Amino acid sequence: MTTNIQTAVNQLAEHVGQVVTLRGWVYKMRSSGKIAFIILRDGTGLCQCVFEKNEQTESIFGDVKKLGQESAVEVTGEVNKEERSVGGYELKATQVKIVHGTQDYPITPKPHGIDFLMKHRHLWFRSQRQWHILRIRATVVDQIRRYYNDNGYVLIDTPIFAPAAGEGAQTLFKVDYFGDPVYLAQTGQLYVESACMAHGKVYCFGPTFRAEKSKTRRHLTEFWMVEPEIAYASLSEVIDVAEDFICSIVKRVLHDHRDDLVELGRSLEDVEAITKPFVRLTYSEAAELLRGPKAKELLENDLKQKTSRIADLEKEIVELEETAKGGGKQWQKDKAAAQAIDSREELAELQEQVTNIPHHMRLAAEFEWGSDLGGSDETIISRLHDRPTFVTHYPKGCKAFYMREDRGDERVVENFDLLAPQGFGEIIGGSAREEDLDRLLARIEEEKLPLEDYEWYVDLRRYGSVPHGGFGLGVERTVAWICGLKHIRETIPFPRMMGKVYP
Repeated sequence: MTTNIQTAVNQLAEHVGQVVTLRGWVYKMRSSGKIAFIILRDGTGLCQCVFEKNEQTESIFGDVKKLGQESAVEVTGEVNKEERSVGGYELKATQVKIVHGTQDYPITPKPHGIDFLMKHRHLWFRSQRQWHILRIRATVVDQIRRYYNDNGYVLIDTPIFAPAAGEGAQTLFKVDYFGDPVYLAQTGQLYVESACMAHGKVYCFGPTFRAEKSKTRRHLTEFWMVEPEIAYASLSEVIDVAEDFICSIVKRVLHDHRDDLVELGRSLEDVEAITKPFVRLTYSEAAELLRGPKAKELLENDLKQKTSRIADLEKEIVELEETAKGGGKQWQKDKAAAQAIDSREELAELQEQVTNIPHHMRLAAEFEWGSDLGGSDETIISRLHDRPTFVTHYPKGCKAFYMREDRGDERVVENFDLLAPQGFGEIIGGSAREEDLDRLLARIEEEKLPLEDYEWYVDLRRYGSVPHGGFGLGVERTVAWICGLKHIRETIPFPRMMGKVYP
């Protein structure tokens, strides 16, 4: 054996047969007679530490057995390869230093509802599910930066305070700026448009804000968005960049986080299917799809399957709650209680979905050309394809003033949304930007926007205007899709939603 080495759980493979020290927290603890089994987490992974009572350890063994969940410890011992242990390695501990012993940690292995967990978000981070999700998020963010930095884009930091709307005025957060009204930025796009005329290819990346009064699983009031902008680019060229960009993110996550995805229950097969080329539909084709037999059949099958699942869950919950109140072993009762809470949450969600399905069927069957695609419409379209779907050329009336009018059909604009498969909906929105001064001025007037707020933006069409375009990708929706999460709230460290700003 070598001298004691300070290391981390994810580096134990390099130290088999050596004495090392791990610093971390007690994730789980159990004891059997003269042996204590400590599952230690250190931020890089989990390791079982086996601590035996003997002459050298007797003085502290009793205190170690009493350690509560999340007590801070330093454990020293020999590293052994052990396939049956979590992580594949085990520490035969000879010393345990208690840095901070704690009891009554709020988030126990027993069941907790989502409201409780969100209130304790600052501690929920330590749970394995959240650990996996936020590690994947960190990699997605890193790959976003790498993709643009490695492909010749210049980072442009855009302001958080904006004097006017970049998207719909109804979703602005108003702020008092030394007596003048300004707004939290909905997008950095207008600003990176000016920068792309200086650098050719640019991007901004940061928090954005939407005061959208929505409580759906896809909405946050504060989220992160990356927005590239490219000079001398057509709509098809911007779409090609978006497609390549998404594939690079998926490839990186699959390379770095296969085990994390498996632990989250994500189908690797579904993620591996994200390859070029993506599906491409026009808005008009998407409208026909919604009104057609495939959409109707999809929703009818949903109704049948979910109604059947509701009946099964109702029986299952009764059995689980009887077990939880029964006279069996405590661990069995705790497990049944936890499963009952999960089943009740699934039941409530399914009951709401079954109530909404007939409404979604009517919306799809009666979809009128000219309407924007709603969340249920996007879900249907994305579920009918196993790869991401580009929907292009939306009606001008339901899109932003800066989008380029299609010169062949001025009813529509040259834009696109990218819908993630399996019902995850829109993760990217983009367009070619209107480069013609007169057309842009006409759109500003048509939308009744105050020209004085956009004079600087209009200047871009007065001095060296060129075809250009870009898009915005929402980090949280992308992470939710890749991880296969039902709700976007788990994809950001401290989610901000309607009525939820604590902690």
